[in-house]
This record gives sequence, C-alpha cells and structure tokens, in this order.
Amino acid sequence: MSEEEKKRIDRRVGAGRPTEDELFLRAAVEHREDLPSVVVRGESWRVFRIMGEFVEGFEDLSGLGPAVSIFGSARTSETDAMYERCVETARLLGEAGFSIITGGGPGMMQAANQGASEVGACSVGLNIELPFEQDLNHYADTKIHFRYFFVRKTMFVKYAQASVIFPGGFGTLDELFESLTLIQTGKIRDFPLVLFGSEYWGGLLEWLKSRVEGQGNISPGDLDLIKVTDSPEEVVDHIVTRYKQDLGPWAEARGLSDLTPRNSDEGPDSL
Repeated sequence: MSEEEKKRIDRRVGAGRPTEDELFLRAAVEHREDLPSVVVRGESWRVFRIMGEFVEGFEDLSGLGPAVSIFGSARTSETDAMYERCVETARLLGEAGFSIITGGGPGMMQAANQGASEVGACSVGLNIELPFEQDLNHYADTKIHFRYFFVRKTMFVKYAQASVIFPGGFGTLDELFESLTLIQTGKIRDFPLVLFGSEYWGGLLEWLKSRVEGQGNISPGDLDLIKVTDSPEEVVDHIVTRYKQDLGPWAEARGLSDLTPRNSDEGPDSL
C-alpha cells in the first residue's frame, strides 16, 4: 500500500492524534445528546485557549513592520527550480525592507524563510498543529505555534501588506481564495496578491475567467485583483510600488513602520 493510500484511509477512519480543530468542530455533534452540560462547559472553556492564541500572535507580531506573506507547497524539493525562485523573491523583498511570513514548514515555506534570513530580514514561521507533525524549518527566527487554522490564517492577513503565492496544493489555494474573498467583499483593504508561475496558475485563471466570470458569479475586473508573474524582480517592483502608492500612507496613518530598504544609505525612495 502506498503512502498516499495510507493517508486516505487514515483520514477516513480518523487515525492519528486528533487536532484541536477536529475536537473543536466535532465535540458538540458527538456529545450533545449524551452529555449536554459537559459539552457546554467544555466548549466555553475552549474559547480561552483560542483567545490565548490570538493574544500570543498579536504580541509577537505587533512590532513586525512592513511584511509579505509567502505561500506554497510544503512538498517542493530544494532541488526544484521554483524553490530557488522563491528564495530569490524573499531575498529581494527582504532587501526592500519587508519581513517575510510563512507557514514555517518545509518546501516553499523554507525557501521563503531562507531568502529572508540571507539578507537579515525578519523571518517568521507560523506553524500549525497537524495529525502528523509538520517540522519547522530552521530558517524562521520568529516561530509561533498554532492549534487552530483560523487563528493562524488571521495572522497571515493581519500582519502582511502583500501576499505572494507560489505553486501549491489545497492549503495554498485556501490562503489565496480567503484573501481574494476578503478583498472582493470589501472586508479588508485591497492589497497586492501575486501568483508566481504563469504556467502553473494558467489553467486555474482560465477557468475562473471563462466559467466563474463567464457565468456571472464574479464581476468583470475581479480577476484584476491578482497579478501573475514569473519574475522575482517584478514581484518586488509591484509590491514596493503599491506599498508606496496605497499602503504606505495607510500604514503611516496608523503609526506603522515605514518601508526601509536594507543595505542602502539612500532611504526608501532609492528603490
């Protein structure tokens, strides 16, 4: 039996250590009829654990300054050409003055943390509890562990002024579409979303254009919220330009740090 077949079976039968997300989502359903008072009390106390995760994230990241969240597959090998492109993108963003936020794991997350660390930029890893443990990569110098996906996802959006999405799977798509939904519905400000890898993302974008927009399920122009590129330099140019035009004044009005390039004596406007 292959490793993937074993994982599919494990998911169906609930093998492995149950996560806090699973306990949180299933407890009321499984125990409501038998032990309603215990469930109510247990579920209420769980709120304090969730609150504690929010507090830890807020305290550890509140002084981060301008930052970019970078997403992508945990399965990407260090020998993959896209891995080095991710390293280079994070390195250039770090030189431009941004901290880098990732999920803290291997693959593309490690590549992004590596690029940040190579230029002395703050390299953040937001790890998540999984049934089968995800190892933190050693390039993340600020590490926070989360039990709940929804708390962790809040940190990715709250403390980043842009997101770069490299090729990845369901988790990567989840982060992309959550940000898109929040921007499209006006729940958060419009900030840069960059898809890296035109060949990888082309089929998805074509389907969104022909089917989703074509059938009126999104508005014409909604897909303009996404920029697609194959160039690390273009990623940085786009994000820095948008930051100066839109996000810089927004950040300044809220007392947030300015964008200060590293290894430069000329200041932010030298970019």
